[in-house]
Amino acid sequence: MDLAYIPSPSSGVIDLGPIPLRGYAFCIIIGVFVAVWYGGRRWVARGGQVGTVADIAVWAVPFGLIGGRLYHVITDYQLYFGDGKDWVDAFKIWEGGLGIWGAIALGAVGAWIGCRRRGIPLPAYADALAPGIAFAQAIGRWGNWFNQELFGKATDVPWALKIDADPGTGTLAGTYHPTFLYESLWCVGVALLVIWADRRFTLGHGRAFALYVAAYTVGRFWTEYLRVDEAHEVLGLRLNNWTAVVVFLAAVAYIVLSSRVSPGRETVVEPAAVAVTGATGAAADTDGAADAAGPVDTTKGEPRDAAEDTAPDAKTPGGATADSPEASKKG
Repeated sequence: MDLAYIPSPSSGVIDLGPIPLRGYAFCIIIGVFVAVWYGGRRWVARGGQVGTVADIAVWAVPFGLIGGRLYHVITDYQLYFGDGKDWVDAFKIWEGGLGIWGAIALGAVGAWIGCRRRGIPLPAYADALAPGIAFAQAIGRWGNWFNQELFGKATDVPWALKIDADPGTGTLAGTYHPTFLYESLWCVGVALLVIWADRRFTLGHGRAFALYVAAYTVGRFWTEYLRVDEAHEVLGLRLNNWTAVVVFLAAVAYIVLSSRVSPGRETVVEPAAVAVTGATGAAADTDGAADAAGPVDTTKGEPRDAAEDTAPDAKTPGGATADSPEASKKG
């Protein structure tokens, strides 16, 4: 008898009147909002304009969703094609199935398009967004909890996840390792690591993003190893394990080479923001110069001498000044 375990939702859909709210989609949407919001704050802190991250996300997010789904369908094609399968199910993204590798790869293409349209370096944008992406993954993993999917091996630990029987997949009712929870917590740790390292070492030129990738793949390797869902294997390891190894090595190599080629951090991340700041500064300088020049003679349009403002206009009724010879004779 299990004394403690994490219960699973009986259904992944919550009906809000006539509108069905799917837990998986809800988690993905919340994760995207968090990534854009936090990425926007980091972008502004680095000298960018408000709204730039959201504008580029309009390109990155759809590309990322398409890429994530394509990776999942291609690597798990047996779930959608073949005898007894309906290929239309490949489009039912709300039922689960997004590969992070494809999401990041194609999402980067969308971000590159958006960055080019704004004249922004992609590495700087990726650095600003890196911890937000990790937080988004932490939230998105709870979508697997709603769908009762991607759990690990059977276990009786107090934090085990209770799974219902599923004749369609052959899953037996019982308690299993909650790999969704492991990866969610790991992603939170990755986000905090990137934030700390970015402040401590002033990362730039894409190195904060590369650190996120490298750190994430380490956690993904061991959570993937625990999973028992059907997957293709190569030399005894799941395909995603090999992907994690390759991506980890590529991320570490990028950090090393980038540090040598482009040390430090970008001084300008968004030229448009600098142009706005420069124009404001120029206007302020112009105002200051006008103040220094003194008041303007409205009759001539030229600055008056300060002495003219301070000297008394002591003309006598006759038109002569008080110290003129004519004035002395009349006095």
